[in-house]
Amino acid sequence: MGGAVRNRAARFRWSGLWRTWPRRVAFVLVLVIAVPVLTAGIALRLNYSGDPGAGTRTRGRDAIWLGHAWVDGRKDDQDLASFAARVGGTGIKDLYVHAGPLEHDGTLPGTRYPQARWLIDAVHRTLPGIRVQAWLGDVLATEGPTGLRLERPASRSAVVASARQVLDAGFDGVHFDLEPVHSEDRHYLSLLDDLRVLTRARRASLSVAAHQIDPLPAAHGVVGALSGSQKWWSQKFFGQVARRVDQIAVMSYDSWMPLEGMYGGYVAEQTALALEVTPPGTDLLMGLPFFHEDDIGHHESAETVAAAIRGTRLGLGRTDRGRERFGVALYVDFAARESDWAAYREDWN
Repeated sequence: MGGAVRNRAARFRWSGLWRTWPRRVAFVLVLVIAVPVLTAGIALRLNYSGDPGAGTRTRGRDAIWLGHAWVDGRKDDQDLASFAARVGGTGIKDLYVHAGPLEHDGTLPGTRYPQARWLIDAVHRTLPGIRVQAWLGDVLATEGPTGLRLERPASRSAVVASARQVLDAGFDGVHFDLEPVHSEDRHYLSLLDDLRVLTRARRASLSVAAHQIDPLPAAHGVVGALSGSQKWWSQKFFGQVARRVDQIAVMSYDSWMPLEGMYGGYVAEQTALALEVTPPGTDLLMGLPFFHEDDIGHHESAETVAAAIRGTRLGLGRTDRGRERFGVALYVDFAARESDWAAYREDWN
């Protein structure tokens, strides 16, 4: 009798354990995931605190990405006059004007920028001192079956020829936005070496849009292994790219950050990481989100221009307050709102 009772009690205890263990495992998993995330969130928010202080505003080396309408005939002198009034008194020095995209073989049809000569001449006349760079880009075949393949020497040669083509058209420089570039991509570095030979010979500017830097060591490798997609570059690779160009503009948006304070802290950290490895002779620009979307990568309420500027100023003040070759880059003109322009003027200029 006693043995039977003990057996029933044991079976009851084991039955209870089997019923509760999924909840216990789930609780442990929540802790394993939530605690590091919560810790990171608190760290980012703390990174957003403090006073940027004096000497952390524009150096007159800012840039803005401009849409294709400026070179395909949709814009005219009146539009340029309005734009000139908009940027007057700000630190904008470079216009990245979309003249592409490149074909997947690296070539660029001349028909894609029929009004380039008008724009270049009009800007030089209306906004003296401001440079007009051809913004060229394409999807790379690094994470899918189609796209530009930089591992092919013929493709890289074609990209260089396309850069020569837009410089012949009168552009003051060329700005490349090729995505996604994987960290440590030696073919991308080889392309930049070839482009630098061309732009130096032509006394033109070479600029690139850059991925963000690993917020944690080797984060790009871990994310790549789990998802097949690399969001970040290693800090070492970022420095290798920065040493090969005249300007490097960090795409410091689409950060996945859900709150404004976390996003600002993230930008402060990105600014510091980029400053540490960008040589003094290269312009470092931090991207400002002049666009409005809500998806998994970008939350409009979090990724504000004000937060990006404050984060940029905090990172600059903590890392290299006296650096002259530094600025912000505004992405993008056709999606910007008055509030974006107001924040840029008030908080940075």
